[in-house]
Parts: sequence; structure tokens; C-alpha cells
Amino acid sequence: MARLPAFCRDCLHDAGEAPRCPHCGSPRVLRHAELDALHIAHIDCDAFYAAVEKRDDPALRDVPVIIGGGKRGVVSTACYLARVKGVRSAMPMFKALALCPEAVVVKPNMAKYVSVGRQIRERFLRLTPLVEPLSIDEAFLDLAGTQRLHGESPARALARLARGVESEIGVTLSVGLAPNKFLAKIASDLDKPRGFAVIGRAEAVGFLAPRDVGTIWGVGKATQERLAREGFRLIADLQAADETTLMRRFGNEGLRLARLARGIDERPVNPERETKSVSTETTFDTDIADFRALEQELYRLTRKLSDRLKAAGLAGRTVTLKLKTSDFRLVTRARSLEDPTRLAHRIFDHARELLARESDGRRFRLIGVGVSELADPALADPDDLIDTLATKRGRAELATDALRARFGKEIIDRGIALDAPGRRGGKQPHRNRPDEPDGEEGAPISSRTPPPAAPRRK
Repeated sequence: MARLPAFCRDCLHDAGEAPRCPHCGSPRVLRHAELDALHIAHIDCDAFYAAVEKRDDPALRDVPVIIGGGKRGVVSTACYLARVKGVRSAMPMFKALALCPEAVVVKPNMAKYVSVGRQIRERFLRLTPLVEPLSIDEAFLDLAGTQRLHGESPARALARLARGVESEIGVTLSVGLAPNKFLAKIASDLDKPRGFAVIGRAEAVGFLAPRDVGTIWGVGKATQERLAREGFRLIADLQAADETTLMRRFGNEGLRLARLARGIDERPVNPERETKSVSTETTFDTDIADFRALEQELYRLTRKLSDRLKAAGLAGRTVTLKLKTSDFRLVTRARSLEDPTRLAHRIFDHARELLARESDGRRFRLIGVGVSELADPALADPDDLIDTLATKRGRAELATDALRARFGKEIIDRGIALDAPGRRGGKQPHRNRPDEPDGEEGAPISSRTPPPAAPRRK
């Protein structure tokens, strides 16, 4: 019987047939028949936000950490110490704290996470230009043809990458290696944290068969229930049906299910995949109807959104306001602009007008703002030959960004922030976490009632 390819993930030496590395004694030996033949990987950072916070604060290292905030907010992510208590992403905070009352809750710091995510992305791109980002902490990579460049197999190059990110950036990765994206995504979840799992082409059908259909990418709860009504609970049930039968019952979706159930996925790794929108939102501790309080929170979110756009080198043409009423009804309103923007004051002015149309006495539990139709920032915010004040405001904002970067976000504020919650004797915080709003130079907005607006459409 031929010896399976194997190497140590810690020292990268060949491991032979030994259960532990003969060079360093590590038990983290990777062994698989197709190890040297596979080149599609899915890489996911382990509990990314929490890992960054633990890296930056040694006091958090050995305690459960939840990234989120407020009794009515939701969990952004949780470290593995909290996960063993049942805490999960998107879980309401009150449930998470009931499960793990000893957890330390840390407010998300998206600017920091984006910065670390960029450092990791740069490491990906050193391996291959074929990197398809899915979020700031995960991506698909195609390392086909890179063996001559790196002098080692894709599997070994990925293990070297994970080792380097952990030692130099302080964040651990889990890697899935497979013949295609679908199987690689499944593999990366098999051995978390600090995992490296391989699913080969030859074993795909047998590996998938006993798993429920919800394992398949794109099969959510509603689709899973529909498939169950049709007698398809396990992937093995889909494998037993031919493509024609599944297409007759489910149309084109049936063909997709038939192929994925057999481990067939022909989607290429697409480095041109683009972010479609950028947004931020918050859930209040108590429902809010007062326009001024909503306006102040909108300003804070807009400032944060603008910072993220500038940091990412993006601009957007459509501004969207998101509100959730006290009875959990979602309200979204959008406005398209003539030119894309990344400036906080432009986004805020348009979002504020949308908010004024909805501020009719209803109480809201959540507010958010985002931009879409993303564009090159070189095309954004052109000088206005008619409205020269708008041009001056734009230049002033960019100038204050430099001041804020050098001296801190509070070095200069817009008037709306002066009596914002938690600031300079203002009202008590009404947000899900007490947080000081970011500042922006510009004319103050002092009205405590919404500006005139057209009647809200039914």
C-alpha cells in the first residue's frame, strides 16, 4: 500500500507514517491521499473579532469574550470559551449573557478589524492573485500553478501561511482544502479552531451522504423544510435521485442541488468579486420616537460609515436608511445621488431627510445607514461650480479627517454632537452601548424637530 503524503503543520517537515512529527513531536500531522493534488482553499479566521480583542488585551486571553453590546443588541461573534456555553453569532445579547454570565462584553471596533483583515488579505495575495474575499476575515484561494513559484505544494504553502499569520499577526486561521469551493468551505469548518481539513474528490460523495441537506450552500431553513416535505432530508436522498427528477421538481435549483450533492461545483475562484454595499446600524436599549435622539444616532453612524468607506477606498451612489419599529417591522428608504460620495456630511444630509419622512411619532428599536452602488472614490464628490459651499464643506471634512487621525476623533466636532448622549453633560446614553460619537467639522444642526418633508407614502 502506497504511503500517504503527510507533513507537520508546525514545522512543515515530512511526517512519513508516524502519528507525531518525527522532527518536532507535534501531533498536528496532515495526511491525505490527495494532499499534493488539491489547490482550492477556503480560509476562515477563528472567532475573528474576539481573537483580535484577546490579542490586544492580555487580560481577556483566558476569559469568555462576546463582541456585541446592549441588552437588546445581538452577538457579532464570540470566542470559543463562550461558544462552549452555547453563545452564537446573531443571538440576542440577553440570551447570550444568560448562557454565559461571566463573559466580558466588548463593543465592536470595526476600523481595527478591517485593518487586521487587510494585513491577512495581503498574506493571501502573496500566495496567489486568485483570492475571492467573502468578508474581512474569510476568502477562497486558488493556488493552481503556484507550486513552481513557491517551491512547495499548495497544502504546504497554506500551512506556512497559517503559521505565519498566527505568529506575526496574532490571529489563528482554519483552512479547508478541496477540489472545489463547495467542499473547501465545508472542510474549513471541520477542525476549528487552528484547523486544516482536507476533502478529496474520491471521498466527496461518501463524505456528504449522511449529512442533512442544510449542509449544502444556499439551502436555508425554508428550503430545507420544503425539501423535507418532498422526502429529501439527507444529502444521500438527493444523491439517490437523478438530475432530471430534481429539475422537474425544483427547476434550475434542482440541477444545482443534484450536482452539489455529488460534490460537483464548477464555480471558479473570482478575484473580481466586489462588495455590494457598506452599512452600519445599532439597536437601542429602549425604543425611541424623539427625532433629535434619532438624528444624533444617525449622525454617529454616518460618521462611522464614512470612515469605513474612506479606509476601504470606496464611495457609494445610493444612500439607504434602515429603521425597525417597536413591533419589529423593518422600514428601509433609499435615495440615489447624481454622483457617488464618501463624505459623512453628504450621506448624513440625505439620510436625515429620509429619517424626517419616517419620524411621525412611531417608536424605533433600531436605526442603520448604508451606501450601495459602490464606485471608485476618484469619481466621488466632484467640485460643485454652482454650490461652492458644498465644495468647501467637502474639503473641510477631508482636512478634519487628517486632524482626527493625528489628534483623536474628538479634536473637532459638528454641532449636532455637542449635546449627544454621553457628551458634555448631554442626556444619558440611549444606544445599546455608551459610545462617544465621532466628530466632523461643519455647520451645527440645532433644530430639535424634523425639517419639513413631503408626506410619507403609505
